[in-house]
Amino acid sequence: MALSGGTTDRGSHSMDKSITLPPDEIFRNLENAKMFAIDIGGSLTKLAYYSTVQHKVAKVRSFDHSAKETDGDLLYEISVQEEITARLHFIKFENAYIETCLDFIKDHLVNTETKVIKATGGGAYKFKDLVEKKLKLKVDKEDEMTCLIKGCNFVLKNIPHEAFVYAKHADSEFRFQNTHPDIFPYLLINIGSGVSIVKVEAEDKFERIGGSSIGGGTFWGLGALLTKTKRFDELLQLASKGQHTNVDMLVKDIYGGAYGSLGLTGNLIASSFGKSATTDKEFSKEDMAKSLLHMISNDIGQLACLYAKLHNLTRVYFGGFFIRGHPVTMHTITYSINFFTKGEVQALFLRHEGYLGAIGAFLKGAEEDSKLLLCTQSNCFIYAAVSVVCFTYLELCWQLWSHECISRMDRLDRQLVNLPLLQDPTSYIPDTVDLTEDALAREYWLYCFEEALDGVVKRAIASQKDQPEAVERAEKFRQKYRHKVQTLRHQPFAYGSLTVRSLLDTREHCLNEFNFPDPYSKIKQKENDMALKYYLKVVKSVEELSWEQRQFTLVKGLLAGNVFDWGAKAVSDVLESDPDFGFEQAKQQLQERPWLVDAYNQWIERLKGPPHKCALFFVDNSGIDIILGVFPFIRELLVRGTEVVLASNSGPALNDVTNSELQILTERIAAMDPVIHAALKEDRLALVQNGSSSPCLDLRYIVFPSVRVPFRGTDLVIIEGMGRAIHTNYYAMLSCESLKLAVIKNSWLAERLGGKIFSVVFKYEVPSKA
Repeated sequence: MALSGGTTDRGSHSMDKSITLPPDEIFRNLENAKMFAIDIGGSLTKLAYYSTVQHKVAKVRSFDHSAKETDGDLLYEISVQEEITARLHFIKFENAYIETCLDFIKDHLVNTETKVIKATGGGAYKFKDLVEKKLKLKVDKEDEMTCLIKGCNFVLKNIPHEAFVYAKHADSEFRFQNTHPDIFPYLLINIGSGVSIVKVEAEDKFERIGGSSIGGGTFWGLGALLTKTKRFDELLQLASKGQHTNVDMLVKDIYGGAYGSLGLTGNLIASSFGKSATTDKEFSKEDMAKSLLHMISNDIGQLACLYAKLHNLTRVYFGGFFIRGHPVTMHTITYSINFFTKGEVQALFLRHEGYLGAIGAFLKGAEEDSKLLLCTQSNCFIYAAVSVVCFTYLELCWQLWSHECISRMDRLDRQLVNLPLLQDPTSYIPDTVDLTEDALAREYWLYCFEEALDGVVKRAIASQKDQPEAVERAEKFRQKYRHKVQTLRHQPFAYGSLTVRSLLDTREHCLNEFNFPDPYSKIKQKENDMALKYYLKVVKSVEELSWEQRQFTLVKGLLAGNVFDWGAKAVSDVLESDPDFGFEQAKQQLQERPWLVDAYNQWIERLKGPPHKCALFFVDNSGIDIILGVFPFIRELLVRGTEVVLASNSGPALNDVTNSELQILTERIAAMDPVIHAALKEDRLALVQNGSSSPCLDLRYIVFPSVRVPFRGTDLVIIEGMGRAIHTNYYAMLSCESLKLAVIKNSWLAERLGGKIFSVVFKYEVPSKA
């Protein structure tokens, strides 16, 4: 965190206590801080603190229906309760301001539980007495390299899209890498004041194999001498405006062009600052800063290449606050790596590049704290750390926010794992379209989400009519989400990977932040009550059909149910304007066969064979979708002898059915339907939460299958809905049969896929035999 305002006289080593600190929200939830970790380097201090956050969650509870019911009776009641969840926050500041920052933290530190602060880095020794005096906390020092590697291992394993490749001239500048269960071995180039090069072979097996004294401190120090600019970020800003060719001697300056026989292009730097010795003129601060940045970045890149080749490593990660997501730095290192390895090694950068040591120190503390250790083992802490908010006061182009994991952490206290049925988890990419690469799609979806804001705000207010301040909170939600969307128009990579899923998840997170935990709860309640009244009628009408007619009617009912998606503006407009729009009307809206994607014939042929052992069904919406679409469909599977696992959301998102709601609905349906009742009693029908609070589905983070699914021998996976089967998982390859189905409720997307609104996707896939 670079502090604004005021100046300091570095020459006299005096500290100006009147410098202006950032707003209080920069130090978010400091009053609830439970544990601290600090990484003090040669130039910068990085502080990590764990705190609790109080927010509202929606709960449903079944009414007692033992007495005779009337038409006005509700199925369940909805309540909003306070919940405490965890967050890990990061702050950085220059060491020159350490006293002022520590004073600020001390003044805002109310919690008295905190007794110890974990510290790492060289400054853990240098500033030990100062930190203990200012914060009244005992400093517990941890080995710098151990913390660095521990933090790096953690982010690589647990944070989606943590690592990325930078390609300056590509359509997509940032190419984010998927998390990989096997991250070893790798080379870490940590660029702080100096450079450390570490070979990492296992969780606790690493070796510092080299380093250099020419690093971030060199750039800062020489830059200050050359430009009289004392601030690191100001030096980077100067460099971004400079032209290094005015200062550097190029190959063409010596040879008049390229040196073809050696493969050297004319624009290659032959001598950094070479022209300054032969040209009698003044050089601008910007040009000198740019030349210096190139010189140091090239040197580090070449050094990394040599060590990577020497140790036969292809994964090379760059960390440390020297990089700071600065395009020139990343491009120069990338170019150097590509040049010296002839493209055999990629330079990989980290989103949380400067906080690896702080994360590691925090993890060391968590391992020693019984409460946090329990939280870590249950993954609660893991996803708290994933939801790190990196507060930088300067408006840098690179903002770190892993919003998608906040919702996972808020809802769960169980282990999240890969779905074991993924054919190849290492190559699985949940999102169908990368909006950072598809400019046309990006422009449309950003417009679409911004246009839908009025409806979302209206729905949020309506869900809390009895709370006068709801209007004000809803307006704050609107402003925050709109700001994010507008930021993404100019900086598509501002929050990491950009997809329809990330836009949906960010919206859900913002709603939760302003205490709208389930804006569609009352709509879901009303639609569930209504749909239950028609369940037996739908089942009876299906049972009267011939086998082939029955199968088609069940599929058509499943698709018609999927029309009822309040997340689709075309549908929500209809549902608000026409209260009589129901199940039969939805069937009439469906595309006639042949469908846009039509594997129905192959599906029917499969059903003529032996029954599946177990079907895992990722369900979508409440109301008509789950009750009149999904349950009659899975009822037929149960009659055939197939066990069924219904996987629903762990927390609310749009009008998607949650696990707690599904438990109540299933209980009511079982009371009416002996087939469902028997399946529950015999444990042939199971209800599980999927680990998500999103309208989409990431099969890398599922809560239950490590125990439940392999035990049941799942040989069929069904994924329903636009969010789960179109925006995500459309290309997911599974090791068993799969059925992906959805109704396209967006005109633009339908036309792009070659269809019209309400076109049908019915995709049945059988894995190829090895």
